[in-house]
Amino acid sequence: MNLAPTMVDNSSHNNVVLLGSGFSMFGMRARIALAEKGIKYEYKEEDLSNKSSLLLEMNPVQKKIPVLIHNGKPICESLIILEYIDMVWNNNNNGAAPIMLLPSDPYDKSQARFWADFVDHKVYHDSRRIWTSKGDEQDLAKKGFIESMKQLEEFLGDKPYFGGENFGFVDVALIPFYCWFYTYEMFGNFKLVTFCPKIISWANRCMERESVSVTLADGKEVYESVLDYKNKFLMD
Repeated sequence: MNLAPTMVDNSSHNNVVLLGSGFSMFGMRARIALAEKGIKYEYKEEDLSNKSSLLLEMNPVQKKIPVLIHNGKPICESLIILEYIDMVWNNNNNGAAPIMLLPSDPYDKSQARFWADFVDHKVYHDSRRIWTSKGDEQDLAKKGFIESMKQLEEFLGDKPYFGGENFGFVDVALIPFYCWFYTYEMFGNFKLVTFCPKIISWANRCMERESVSVTLADGKEVYESVLDYKNKFLMD
C-alpha cells in the first residue's frame, strides 16, 4: 500500500485533502470511497506519535484520523466521511448513473447505517482485543468477533455484496478489516474461513475492485507492524 503523500490535479474536485495513518482501517474506508467516486485528492500520512499541526487544527476535539478536508472545512469520523462523500459527489460528469454508496430507499438506508455502526461498535472492539489481550479476555474477544462475523454473514446471505448487486456503504465499512484478518487469526489461533466462508468469498470479490485492491495493506505487513507495536508498548 502506497502511503506516500499524493497529489493529483483535478479542477472539478480541487481542495480535497485526506489525513490518514498507516494501516488504519478507518482511513482506508475514506480512500476506497473517494476512489469509487473518482475523486482526486491529496493524501497526507499522519504520524500519530507526533501529530501534525494540521490534524490538531482540523480535528481539535478528538485529534484522530481520518479527516477529510474539503475546501478548507474538516469532516471527521470515517462513517460520517463516507456519507459526506456520497452526498457531495453524487453525479458523474460523463452522464452515467452515479455511483451511490447508500441506497435511496429509506429502510434500506437505515439498515446499511445499522450494520456499518455494528462494524464500528462490535466488530472493531472485539477484533482489537484479540491482539491486545491474553487468556480468558482474548478467548471472549475471539468468540465475540466470530459471532459478529457470523451475524454479518447472515445479513449478507447469498448476495454478492452487502448492498445487493452493488458495492456499497456496508462493504466499504467492513472490507478494510480484511487486511487485518491474518493478524486476528495469528493471535487468536483460528481461521475465519472455517466459521464464515461466505465472508471470505465476499472479501475476495471486493478485492477484485481496483478501489479496494490498491488501498488495502498487505495482511502480513499489518501483522508485523502489530508485533512491533506490541513489543514497544504492550509487553508486560
